[in-house]
Amino acid sequence: MTLKRYLLLMFLATLLCWLALASVMFYINPSEAGIIGFVLFYISLFLSLVGTFSLAGFMLRVWLTTVPIFKQVIVSFRQGVLFSVFVSVSLAMQSQGMLTWWIVLLLLGILTAIEYIFSLSNRRV
Repeated sequence: MTLKRYLLLMFLATLLCWLALASVMFYINPSEAGIIGFVLFYISLFLSLVGTFSLAGFMLRVWLTTVPIFKQVIVSFRQGVLFSVFVSVSLAMQSQGMLTWWIVLLLLGILTAIEYIFSLSNRRV
């Protein structure tokens, strides 16, 4: 797949995910939908954020670095997923009243360790 096709597909998928999130927010009543409404909300939020963070991270990397583009795509997608996990889990925990500063630090530490492990494995290849 060419870079142009990847970026177009990622942009269209991200736009579709944002539309899905807007649909969930406007057409699903959380008090009537139960757990399914919340699951749909968090899945559409997560996918929307993955696309947005991946595209933004890729554009920022292209602008700031000279690393080969295929490596930038992989790293930006991985970091987009990790950052989306952080935001989604934080919001889900906040909605349940379980979010504290030490849980945020623990989550950041876990996700940072995961990114560090991936970056170490990429250096060896």
